[in-house]
Amino acid sequence: MKILIIRLSSIGDIIHCMSVVTGIKNKFPHAEIHWVVRSDMESLTKIDPRISKIWAFDRKEGFGGVFKLGAKLKKEKFDLIYDAHSNIRSNIFKLVLCPFGLCNLFKKNKLVTRHKDRFKRFLLFNFGINKLPKPFRALASFQTPLQKWGVNEFNTPFDKWNFPHETEEKINTLVLKNIPQGQNWVTLVPSAAWELKRWPVEYWQQLVQLREDLHFVVLGGPGDTFCEDIKAAAPNRVINLAGQTSLMESFCAVWHSPYVISGDTGFLHAADLFQKPGQAIIGPTAFGYPSNPKMKIMEVDLPCRPCTKDGSTACKIKEKKKCLMDISPRMVADTISF
Repeated sequence: MKILIIRLSSIGDIIHCMSVVTGIKNKFPHAEIHWVVRSDMESLTKIDPRISKIWAFDRKEGFGGVFKLGAKLKKEKFDLIYDAHSNIRSNIFKLVLCPFGLCNLFKKNKLVTRHKDRFKRFLLFNFGINKLPKPFRALASFQTPLQKWGVNEFNTPFDKWNFPHETEEKINTLVLKNIPQGQNWVTLVPSAAWELKRWPVEYWQQLVQLREDLHFVVLGGPGDTFCEDIKAAAPNRVINLAGQTSLMESFCAVWHSPYVISGDTGFLHAADLFQKPGQAIIGPTAFGYPSNPKMKIMEVDLPCRPCTKDGSTACKIKEKKKCLMDISPRMVADTISF
């Protein structure tokens, strides 16, 4: 049996979608899984050895390149097709592979699509009317469409992630060799694409100081200079990797971490995929909730939440970021458990 997954981007959504591979393999253990992905995201899908073939396309090739790749895919004669993206490009692939959905007339549910509930999102963010699941768990939203194939069990543990050897070596050098033997450590992800969903830096500092029994590893990008301030709160117990690791190396650090604390970021979603214990600090956003039961949700109930899809908007109340400010460092520190 051949199964095709179409999820082209972005980082967080690809990570969410990767959770369906376990479910597919549970239902169809001998299935050959193919994946269509944008070429700049290809490395993410490569860490799962259960994906038999990755079809990468360069968006610089335009729609002509999409039709060309679609013609190649058609020759594979897939038994089942899952459009987990539902955008213009994925619709072109579907048009080539299953014109106008006709393949479903000959084989029921050969093609299934994950819909984005755009109207419900419009109601939520424009009128505060929430018709979406509460909480909205993105992993589950990618898994639910596959119930049409009888795929229901997604939580089987998987520990064969295939990170490149050089990536493993770098994390071993930067992190694992620098944590005292027998000491517990926690990965912290204080950064986020938008400031509105960042827990305050001083809160991260207090958290580090409150848990004197733990070591911490801080992930961040080259521009996240505030990560050094977090390290300064306990320089002997904090390793600051901000700017020192690639995206893949940071994901590898999450995989090796015994515990992860993060806001609504791609690294939280990776911890969710890897079924790591930890805490999700959820503020104004609607779609960051993890599905993993070992990940605790840290949030406060406010009538203005959620107010944004990704944190790119302004706070809607006078007390800025109250939804995050009311999650105290003590609440988080006392909840850490291995």
